[in-house]
This record gives sequence, C-alpha cells and structure tokens, in this order.
Amino acid sequence: MAQVNEFGTTADGRAVQKITLTCGDLTANLLTWGAVLQSVRLAGVGHDLTLGSDRLADYEDEMRYHGAIMAPVANRIGNARAVIGGIPHHFEANQGAHCLHSGASGAHAQLWEITEASDSRATLALSLPHGFGGFPGNRRVEARFSLADDRLRLELHAESDAETLWNATNHSYWTLDGGTDFSGHRLQIAADHWLPTDADARPTGEIAPVAGTAMDFRTPRALTPGAPALDHCFCLSTGQVPLRDVLHLQGKSGLSLHVATTEPGVQVYDARGARHPYDGIAIETQAWPDAPSFPAFPSIRLCPGETRVQVTEWRFQRP
Repeated sequence: MAQVNEFGTTADGRAVQKITLTCGDLTANLLTWGAVLQSVRLAGVGHDLTLGSDRLADYEDEMRYHGAIMAPVANRIGNARAVIGGIPHHFEANQGAHCLHSGASGAHAQLWEITEASDSRATLALSLPHGFGGFPGNRRVEARFSLADDRLRLELHAESDAETLWNATNHSYWTLDGGTDFSGHRLQIAADHWLPTDADARPTGEIAPVAGTAMDFRTPRALTPGAPALDHCFCLSTGQVPLRDVLHLQGKSGLSLHVATTEPGVQVYDARGARHPYDGIAIETQAWPDAPSFPAFPSIRLCPGETRVQVTEWRFQRP
C-alpha cells in the first residue's frame, strides 16, 4: 500500500494528505490539494527534481500553480469569455481582461479525493459541478499517477454531461541541477511552429515557424534566464496523437528529462514571475491556449459521452 500522511490543513480547516509513491530509484509525492506533484526524487541525486514546498500555505498562495493540475482550461481564455454550444459564457478575469488557468475556482485550488493508492500508483479524482467557474457541465476528472523504472506517468481522464471546454495540464517546474536558476540547462523541443503572444501573454492567432527565430529549439540549446523570455506554446501537432517524445531538458551534470505526451502543444514558461524567478522551467503539455478564440487552433470542446484522455510521461536519465 502507498504511504499516506497528513500534510496540512487548508485555511478553511480541511485536511490535506500526502501520498508517497516509490518504484526502483524514483520517489514521487502527491498532494490531495490541487493534485499537486509536490516532489520527485531520484536515488543518488541530492536535490528534488521539481520545485515544491513543505508548507500547504504556500500552495494556497504564491505557489498555487506549482505542480498542480490546471483544469478545466489551462492557460488563457481571451477576454474571459467563450461561446459553448451556441451560448456565450463568461469566466473570471484574473489576468487583466483574460481568464488564466480557469480562475480561482480551477482544479488547482480544490481538494481532490484518493480513489486508488498502492506503492507505485495513485488516482486522485475531482467533481466540478455545472456552472462552477462559469463552465457548463457536471464534470469528473481523474489524475492517474504511476511510477515504473525510470519514468513517471500521468493520465488525465475527463467526462462531462454537457458540452464544455476541457484542456488540462500538470504545471510542474523542473530543475535538474538544483541551483538558484536554470542557467546551463539545455532544451530541445520537437516543434516546427510556435504561437506568438501579445503583451498579456495571450496568443495573437498567428501560427509562426520557429526557423530563424529565438524559439527554434529543434536542436539542443543552452538556456539563459530571460534570453529569450519564455511563456509560449510550441505546436507539436494539430490534435491528439499516440504518445511520443516531444521535449528534452538536460542539466549541467548531464542528468536529463525526456517528456512524452499525446497532446498537440507544450507551453514552456521560464518562471520569471514565480516566487524565485527563473529557478525552474515549467513544462505544460496541453492543447493550444485560447483555442475558442481562434478557429484554426485545435478544438478543446468536450462533448457528453466522450472521455478525454491526456497522457504525459517524464523519463529521467542519468549521465
């Protein structure tokens, strides 16, 4: 059986648990608050590979996105509104005029339930009622985490009883050297196109080639904080596809992270607005952001009777 311990109590008095999964050299901790991936440790490596905290209050405040599941809609919804099933819907405008990560009522700020827990796997589940956060449909999502050998796997399963929007992701920040910033990491992304953004970090609607730009990571490149500034979606495909490798991150030590996903995009964010700027890289596998605003983007519509399954794997390789 998995190790389950009390982690803390929310500001409104609810108990939060921590689940510890182990398999081989990998250990991962999950929280029932936000389905947070709180820690990932690899035997023989003296630091955590993901940025987390031992204080629940941090996750309720400035670290509210660290390691959490962003749902029902990760990233931006332009002008905090969308037409769903022919009906206009309005959402919380929590980033200027726009809705970011579904607002304060997103899955990252909810208490999930444990429905399965063993030594190497656990399932956390959340029900979101019709109208919650402005989104239609009674929705149910399961986050199924599992460890095997050198990899961590996340399957997100979502259903709704009414047409709605769905684009979930895990929002972990990764650091392979454990330093004060990610200087010296090398990044490679299997993307020929990216989505330029405006001053609000919202896509402009252009689907731009990476060739000849600072966003060309098709071959490995060393990262320097702020050069370029990163908070962009890299376009991997025009819809969900079978699981494939899409991104490679390597630390100065040679320790590397390979990311595989079924999703059509990956948002890479340099943490410049986090508690400790540039201390990790957020790698968010997801559909393209603000899809309802741009008909050329892959749809994020979820219909009754459909089960949306998103898979992401993180594989760790020693030098």
